Amino acid sequence: MKKAPPPRKQLVAPKKATAAVKAAPAETVVEPAGDESRTALVRRARRINRELAEVYPYAHPELDFENPFQLVIATVLSAQTTDLRVNQTTPALFAKYPTPEDLAAANPEEVEEILRPTGFFRAKTKSVIGLSKALTEDFGGEVPGRLEDLVKLPGVGRKTAFVVLGNAFGRPGITVDTHFQRLVRRWRWTGETDPDKIEAAVGALFPKSDWTDLSHHVIWHGRRICHARKPACGACPIAALCPAYGEGETDPEKAEKLLKYEKGGLPGQRLNPPQAYLDAGGRPAPPLGAG
Repeated sequence: MKKAPPPRKQLVAPKKATAAVKAAPAETVVEPAGDESRTALVRRARRINRELAEVYPYAHPELDFENPFQLVIATVLSAQTTDLRVNQTTPALFAKYPTPEDLAAANPEEVEEILRPTGFFRAKTKSVIGLSKALTEDFGGEVPGRLEDLVKLPGVGRKTAFVVLGNAFGRPGITVDTHFQRLVRRWRWTGETDPDKIEAAVGALFPKSDWTDLSHHVIWHGRRICHARKPACGACPIAALCPAYGEGETDPEKAEKLLKYEKGGLPGQRLNPPQAYLDAGGRPAPPLGAG
């Protein structure tokens, strides 16, 4: 007679909730998603988004901006740095160069000095001045509201274009940044690694009207709880739905110490966040050089 195979080890979600976020139900077994049907995947993905919408009802773009021009410039500057550092840097930039025409005619050395804190400031200076010249010469000084036009601008790819379309023009788009890529693979929504393929695969799981808010929910969760190196699994509100539960710290008390920004009682990334964020207990970030 053949021996019966040993029982598969089960991962159990945390029993205790933290004060900062809603924890998974007690004794909930987190099963792998390898044999998941397409229908089950869609249901689980949409449930994760609904749960995150409850955790982050105030989710918003974490770049300070007052118009489409400021948003596209800030998004280009956010490459290889934090939104916080961009937000601390752009007030001086926009005070001196409030329009595309102003920035297009700027002295590169003066722009470089302003952008120095964001890193890669020479390349970023070239991009934002080139972008401003293109806006001035090709679009009458206005940021276009079409994907095919936005991606023609220097330094603007699909990710930046969807940030602008979704948050400045109200047109749905999925923002596939590093957080989004990491989390959707952890959740086994897709195994793709190419951003365009990730965008297509995840977009197919949700109604188009959900895309922009979905991007905010996933990115916020990646920044606050589901970190790259040490995810706070024990403080995760969707642990019961996550096939990767257990990759990070599962002890609730230890996990709570890993939480960032408002979940950890710390300031956020925007100097001028929306009122809904402030009403939810979030605190604005300090300006450059403060503290």
